[in-house]
Amino acid sequence: MPHLIHLAIGFPPAAKSSTFRLRETANLFAELGWDVSVITLHEEAWMRESGIDRSLSAGVHPNVDVIELPIGRTDLEPNIRTYSKLRARHPKRWQAQERRRELAIFPEPVFGSWRPALEEAVTSIHARKPADLVIASSAPYTTLAAAWKLWEDHRVPYVVDFRDGWSINVLNGREAFPLDSPAGQWEHKVIGHAEALWTVNRPIQQWYQERYPERADRVRVVRNGFDPMPMATRGDRDPDLGLTFGYIGTASFSAAQLKALLAGWRAAREIEPVLARSTLEFRGHFGISMGRGMTTVARMIHEAEDDGVFYGGPVPKAEVGEVYSGWDAGVLLLAGGTYVTSGKVYEYLASGLPIMSAHAAEHAAVEVLEGYPLWVPPPPEWSAENAVVSFVKTARMALTTTDDDRRKAREHAEQYSRRAVMEPAVREIAALVGGQSQPHGTASEGGAR
Repeated sequence: MPHLIHLAIGFPPAAKSSTFRLRETANLFAELGWDVSVITLHEEAWMRESGIDRSLSAGVHPNVDVIELPIGRTDLEPNIRTYSKLRARHPKRWQAQERRRELAIFPEPVFGSWRPALEEAVTSIHARKPADLVIASSAPYTTLAAAWKLWEDHRVPYVVDFRDGWSINVLNGREAFPLDSPAGQWEHKVIGHAEALWTVNRPIQQWYQERYPERADRVRVVRNGFDPMPMATRGDRDPDLGLTFGYIGTASFSAAQLKALLAGWRAAREIEPVLARSTLEFRGHFGISMGRGMTTVARMIHEAEDDGVFYGGPVPKAEVGEVYSGWDAGVLLLAGGTYVTSGKVYEYLASGLPIMSAHAAEHAAVEVLEGYPLWVPPPPEWSAENAVVSFVKTARMALTTTDDDRRKAREHAEQYSRRAVMEPAVREIAALVGGQSQPHGTASEGGAR
């Protein structure tokens, strides 16, 4: 039985946006008859950072062995009794010292110091049962050092799942570091021997193909996709009751984007009667660690309460479908542009709801949204004035949308189910390194669905 070591920092029950991709990767290999060893952090580390969602663990295949390392972010340590005198009295000096220490171990701030623990973990697992393949899913990019360790010592083939990429800043589309920098040298050698490099969209794929033309044939687009979720039927809406607009996801958008959205919402309520009776709900994780729920954007939402705007907190994965079923339209508020797709766009599609795009016109999410029958495209420029137009268009679309319309929209979205977009890549690499090609049990039998 072939053996996969999956470096998946953020595996369930971590409440992170990458969790679902990591889980599906592990599950697909397990269903193909592989033993899967997942390396992640212990629960306490996630409770300090993004939080946990235990409902996510129920979907992990029984053939997946999860190894939790006793490491975490030192900068999020809440117990001040453990602080050194330098950290307690001069926190900025301590942080600068920590960054220098981390970068000396691996060229990634915050996470560079994890390298020894990650390398020791893969070496120990490989000694107990030799690995046939390693997948390093970044971030953190320090996982690449562990994949390289097994390649250098034992020639274990590996896949780099960059998702958003390392050498490109996906928010501004610029180079994050040059080729001759320490990070650039690491990226160059790791990509140079990888069996495959996975990215989440075509623009990032193109970036890496142009940056490393000699490895262009190894770069694959492996999108995020969505997980199945039960959706209740809604029926026709009564305009007298108003509508519910909703946003769900990690709050990665800027305060400036939200300011324009809220101003547009307020103005739209003054000119469109149904919006005056409507609400705008935000759900998801806003902030990390001790700042969770107390970010600038969370405060802005709270201050807009008189305009029918409110924050309902994070949603357990098992309840996501129920949340969408209570909405009449989704507001897709996204940061970035050409290189940012966002995993949430696929889930919005799967909801079958009218979708109002509240992001840059030149955005990677547009490629996914094109052809969706209930879509209000983004304006040429995101502003409060243009947000008014989008809200009015979306409200009028929501009032006329039927259950049949939503069913057809969900059928269109099926092409982006997580299994549909990820399974071909998993089968390809499993066959390439000699794994079995036929599944051992269905997803439901394994608990993946």
